[in-house]
Amino acid sequence: MVGKNGLVRPDEFRKNAHALVDWIADYLERSADLPIVPAVAPGELKARLPASAPEAPESFDELMADLDRIVVPGLTGWQNPGWFAYFPGNSSPPSLLAEMATAAFGQQGMMWATSPIATELEMVVLDWLVDLLGLPQGWKMSGPGGGAIQVSASDSSHLALVVSRHRAQATNPIDQLVAYTSAQSHSSIEKGARVAGFKHFRAIDVDDEFAMRPEALEAAIAADRESGLIPAFVCSTVGTTGTTATDPIEPIAAIARREGMWHHVDAAFVGSAMICPEFRVHQQGLELVDSYVFNPHKWLLTNFDCSVFYVADRQPLHETLSIVPPYLRSAAATSSEVVDYRDWQVPLGRRFRALKLWWVLRYYGAEGLRSVIRRHVALGHDLAARIEAEPDLELVAPARFSLVCFRHRAGNEATDRIVEAINSSGASYVTPSLIDERRFIRVSIGQTYTEAEHIDRLWKSIAGAL
Repeated sequence: MVGKNGLVRPDEFRKNAHALVDWIADYLERSADLPIVPAVAPGELKARLPASAPEAPESFDELMADLDRIVVPGLTGWQNPGWFAYFPGNSSPPSLLAEMATAAFGQQGMMWATSPIATELEMVVLDWLVDLLGLPQGWKMSGPGGGAIQVSASDSSHLALVVSRHRAQATNPIDQLVAYTSAQSHSSIEKGARVAGFKHFRAIDVDDEFAMRPEALEAAIAADRESGLIPAFVCSTVGTTGTTATDPIEPIAAIARREGMWHHVDAAFVGSAMICPEFRVHQQGLELVDSYVFNPHKWLLTNFDCSVFYVADRQPLHETLSIVPPYLRSAAATSSEVVDYRDWQVPLGRRFRALKLWWVLRYYGAEGLRSVIRRHVALGHDLAARIEAEPDLELVAPARFSLVCFRHRAGNEATDRIVEAINSSGASYVTPSLIDERRFIRVSIGQTYTEAEHIDRLWKSIAGAL
């Protein structure tokens, strides 16, 4: 297997690569039949592994054998069509193959000079998404703003908080700055505020559909200003984790502009749905915000990690993050055509993520991706209709997209029994949640291979628990 200088011979690599691709294809075919929750106890998998690394080389056959012996038994079924937990973490064949090519290229895309194609392909693909998702034209790389691929929505939101803090602290003491978001926003916003050094964080009240109340935001800002504090950041959410509630962007943006705050929009899951024009009513007002994030690795068939972060004006980002020691300088960086993405993120190094997104967009086309989104939404609406027709069940929130939230009318214990019935079935898996001490069940429909038959199996478990 090992050739000169310890390297793998091309013929051996070709043989092993074919074997691995065959194994992956077989895995995708059988993923629906594998357990969604691994039947292992803590420490059991670790016990199957040697206590120390091997001294002598092992064969590729031995490596492959341990995929089935050790790895697969410990996998959680994120690629199972009965996966309805959290939000999806999807992949697709073109995305998987692009990752293989990316690994072969071994690019370090921190600057244009270190990988021209990694930089320029990312610029073009994210400009494509501006058009495909109906985003503001000023977010294209030819405008004042632009986009960059980050690791996750959490990273992107943390970055927005850091930029807002840096901008605000130029004229205000950092310990007086305040960050605001909805009480239903993702926990990463509060965590990001803490990481960015915000001493003051406010979770704003929501309405009956769990969207932020602009009047409550205004009241909180007024109270903070009365106390001598400085509003610096606000996050709107388009598709909250709990219920996919959508905050009203336009009135929040008007408040943010009046107060001189950085306005960030977190559309991690729901942002992919904007490839379908009928859903764009939920993002009205984006032209007024400062930054935006959505995750193709959730609902756009592109495997993790691939989170797209846009800014309306790239200058504050560069002012916050650009530090250029001599070893990072290049003649190309002075060109107006060049972007050095190291100035768009906290880490210096960055992977060549644009290739897999490029392949997904080309392989399925916009019409294919719209079809996937619309199919999942239709499945969600079908499940919601079944729940509304069942006297013992009730929806907790409107099923605007493909997330369906419901509970048993008898209360928390009855709701928990439904969760247990679903998750013990082996065919489906959901995550429960809690709002105002009321337990409810989240059914997140969006896994790549989920079809009507998988919703039918889920419903069978629900009905059997009533």
